[in-house]
Amino acid sequence: MVLYIVRPRKCKKVYAKPDVTYFKPRAIPMLELKEVALTVEEFEAIRLKDYKGYGQVKIAKMMGISQPTLHRLLSSARKKIAEALVEGKAIMIKGGNYSLKKKIKKKKTKKR
Repeated sequence: MVLYIVRPRKCKKVYAKPDVTYFKPRAIPMLELKEVALTVEEFEAIRLKDYKGYGQVKIAKMMGISQPTLHRLLSSARKKIAEALVEGKAIMIKGGNYSLKKKIKKKKTKKR
């Protein structure tokens, strides 16, 4: 008998949960609609890279993950979003392995 030890998945840091967690194409009844599931970490990676415009080094550091892991998150999220747009599927954002962090506040400097 071979016993495999699996490395536990690292908890990713997320600074904002989505306000809206479901996107649906118009004119397709819910009963006929297929869905694509996006994790909260994938949403956060897309938010920071494509919406906020941060670099991958900064995002990886913020989320507490390596750059290759961030690249995999971005690739997976973009593929799912493209699939939903091209095939007319809904996008549902839920789940994942993350911890919600407070936003980083910049230190104020005193004017002299």
